[in-house]
Amino acid sequence: MTTPALLFPGQGSQRVGMGADLCREFPVARETFAEADAALGDALSTLCFEGPEERLTLTENAQPGLLTTSIAVARVLDVEGGIVPEVAAGHSLGEWSALVAMDALGFADALRAVRARGRFMQEAVAPGVGAMTALLGADVAAAEALCAEATSGAEAVVPANVNGAGQVVVSGHAAAVARLERLAAGRKVRAMRLKVSAPFHSPLMEPARARMAELLRDVEVRAPRGVVLGNVDARPYEGAESVRDRLCAQITGAVRWEECARGVAARTDRGIEAGPGRVLCGLLKRIAPEFRCVPTDDVAGVRAALEGVRA
Repeated sequence: MTTPALLFPGQGSQRVGMGADLCREFPVARETFAEADAALGDALSTLCFEGPEERLTLTENAQPGLLTTSIAVARVLDVEGGIVPEVAAGHSLGEWSALVAMDALGFADALRAVRARGRFMQEAVAPGVGAMTALLGADVAAAEALCAEATSGAEAVVPANVNGAGQVVVSGHAAAVARLERLAAGRKVRAMRLKVSAPFHSPLMEPARARMAELLRDVEVRAPRGVVLGNVDARPYEGAESVRDRLCAQITGAVRWEECARGVAARTDRGIEAGPGRVLCGLLKRIAPEFRCVPTDDVAGVRAALEGVRA
């Protein structure tokens, strides 16, 4: 039986209460949240456990909150079940969690960096300038064609998340996104505007990419101890220097999740979604139906993941 891959969720999966039951049950989870509070100098744990939701959903809070919850789950799986993955992947912010889990980044360093990442992304574009919308029932070619048609002059829209199973998220200038939504309606493609604060994974994030490149110069990086599939090209990381380069590239580049998922499924037949929600398990089920994925949104899910390995 192969070792399960670990899959790490991205922004949007956060919820008030995440990690609270895990901390009640497992000492290593409590230690993880305490470590996060100390690294950031504030009570991130209280915000994750109790909210309020409007503060938790702020990008600069959601990202370290998700990272902490995901690493708490990964550490519980290791301590309680000896689950040490050979393969990992994460969706957008989740790629940072995957790199921490595979020892390419220190947890405290990553926490401080993703808090800054959230702030950089928020500040890159003035409110209202950008937007994102999910296209349901469109493949990559259809999404690219719609983006090309909706782009006009300096107002551009590009594929941002290629999630698979007929779902592509596009991102860019708000006016271009609105044009694309009107075009989609005439092509029998459903467009669903996302409630996000910035046009993530688009060229509009270039100021954030530049600031992150400067910040990462002072962060220690190591080669991952196993396979980590990167968002921008769905290929394994190679060496330590690729960590800095690719974490910067993903800020402006598309998340090629469908290819990442197929890469994971080619290496193992099962995985665990380490963190809140079950979005990635749902996508894997549609992309690779033979792949078995266990969500760990609560203690019951964590215990199910542990029992699955012991069985």
